[in-house]
Amino acid sequence: MIPAAHDPDLHIAIDGALARICERAHGLGPAFGALGEAIAGAARGGKRFRPALVMASFSAFAGADADPSAALSIAAAFELLHTAFVVHDDVIDHDTMRRGVPNVAGAFRRRAVADGADAEGAAVLGDAAGILAGDILLHEAFRLVAMAPIDDATRERLLALVDDAVLVSAAGELADVEHSVTARFPTRSATLDAAFNKTAVYSFRAPLQAGALLGGADADAVRIVGDAGGSLGLAFQLVDDLIGAFGTAEQTGRDIAPDLRETKRTPLVAWARESAGKSRVDETLAAARTGPIAVRAAQRVLEQSGARERVTDLVIDLLDEARGASRHPALPERAGALLRLVADGIEGRIP
Repeated sequence: MIPAAHDPDLHIAIDGALARICERAHGLGPAFGALGEAIAGAARGGKRFRPALVMASFSAFAGADADPSAALSIAAAFELLHTAFVVHDDVIDHDTMRRGVPNVAGAFRRRAVADGADAEGAAVLGDAAGILAGDILLHEAFRLVAMAPIDDATRERLLALVDDAVLVSAAGELADVEHSVTARFPTRSATLDAAFNKTAVYSFRAPLQAGALLGGADADAVRIVGDAGGSLGLAFQLVDDLIGAFGTAEQTGRDIAPDLRETKRTPLVAWARESAGKSRVDETLAAARTGPIAVRAAQRVLEQSGARERVTDLVIDLLDEARGASRHPALPERAGALLRLVADGIEGRIP
């Protein structure tokens, strides 16, 4: 989606931050050394588009010849921030695998079993390791911003962006978990708020604004790319919801319709309940976990309700908002082109 994702200097910056964690961890005992290695493993294999957004936005405002040292540090901070959220999310969801291999919690469950722990003890150690790993990654993300070679005023603004990203994302995660466990189904507005908070701020708005700040953008330009980033981020999450219900196995990276099998309460489902009747949608989705025939029945209900079309229309509207913002006179052409490139990439993911 973003050419900067292939920049070797970007990967060197991220890997350098992870190497520092590993080096410090190995000096604090074998168990903590293993945690450092697990943290580094958690950051491998991702698309790294958040730090790429930082670098692309920086280049768009500062120009190709600007010194990227500070931007690389901030970009690495956003990748570590993302990894922290992923690790904590796995603990919240009681997941022990990611991308087909044990995650941090899973690795430490295995370590505990190898040392003679029972299943309960292994779960305790695994969860503790996951929580601590996420905490360390959050600390390292803030440390990278604090130590970046920038002036104090810029550092203060960047810290405010990261602070907002952490708090808003945590609010979105809590709302998402609450929606999944309570008897009362959330409103469509509440599911949209949770979707925005979980993804849009830390994945799109803040990285774009961080790169713009580092590139010397003025307040108007920073605001415009931030608003566009919010639209792009919500569109991205809604496309993920569509993929989770209608995407191919290649798109989901696992079985088709994982969100339907797990009865996730997404804006897509909330829209269907408004249109097709709560009881029919709830009954069909409750059965979706039983197998592929029931999954297809649930997909038909969502289609017939018009929910898929409405979510797709909202995605297109959000992307058009970002494309409109991209042509604002306060933005340099390279910044506008970046916003349009990201919008096109998101649209291309719609199943």
